Amino acid sequence: MEKYAAYDPFAWIYNKYWGRMPKGIEPIIDKLFFTSLPQKASVLDLCCGTGQLAQILNERGYEVTGIDGSREMLKLAQENSPSSTFLEDDARSFNVDKQFDGIISTYDSLNHIMSLEELQAVFRNVNEFLVEDGLFLFDMNMESTYKGHWNGSFNIVEDDHVCAVRSTSKHEDRLAQMDITMFMLEDQQWKRSDLTLEQTWYQKEEVIHLLIEEGFREINAYPSEDFRMQKGRMFFLCEK
Repeated sequence: MEKYAAYDPFAWIYNKYWGRMPKGIEPIIDKLFFTSLPQKASVLDLCCGTGQLAQILNERGYEVTGIDGSREMLKLAQENSPSSTFLEDDARSFNVDKQFDGIISTYDSLNHIMSLEELQAVFRNVNEFLVEDGLFLFDMNMESTYKGHWNGSFNIVEDDHVCAVRSTSKHEDRLAQMDITMFMLEDQQWKRSDLTLEQTWYQKEEVIHLLIEEGFREINAYPSEDFRMQKGRMFFLCEK
């Protein structure tokens, strides 16, 4: 998928350094999601990245499908969770041949959906592929994250790879940007890759309004500080 091919060079670095995120929020997912799912439930991990959450789901005994737009991310996901099924598709328009007891999307994946219209398309699609009374759990970064934590830079330097990351945000445009330069040592030569990842943010009320429009009910929004996490992330839980 051309839109998500830009994520491909980032897959290896993401897997190594960001892949631990699902383990950190497992207690939250346990409280909000796992306790309400039937045994051996079918679960879709939407925007599954490199599959660490899929493996957590798999270890819980769920039947797991993961969807992501990056082919290289999915290759690593299959290695990380070999018993899960992975599909290359778009969160806004994915099409599968089954419905799920639960759908989950974590680590601000939906902040990469850059307009309200596209976010509504995601919600519409999720609703279509949930069973009646099925659960949808996702998290999003809120505006305060981009104001407080999205302007800066850091570097990762190892013998065989270097990654330089610079993040900026334009509040008047609701646009956050992460510029990443990577060097990988391959066959005794350094190979450079550059990419720019964009995110946006939405008000809690906007997200809830779209969920209601697409037929979700029992909508709850939990700020991250409720779970002793850094402020600025919201967990949304709703039912079809």
